[in-house]
Amino acid sequence: MSEPTGTSRPPHPSVDWTACQGHGGCADLLPELITLDEWGYPVVRGGPIPAGAQRRARKAVSECPALALRLKD
Repeated sequence: MSEPTGTSRPPHPSVDWTACQGHGGCADLLPELITLDEWGYPVVRGGPIPAGAQRRARKAVSECPALALRLKD
């Protein structure tokens, strides 16, 4: 069943693995959604970004030095 017209789903974080260099800033800004593996690369928890974290998520995307973090619907 499709969603009604005019509604949108909350965004979720996505990492472009070919661009990610493991700086770790995304995990600092979104610790409830992103942790780092033993090599310093992000591990993204599945699911949408909670409403209270969406501002920090946008900041994490804009501050990613490798432009590897994105928000997808």
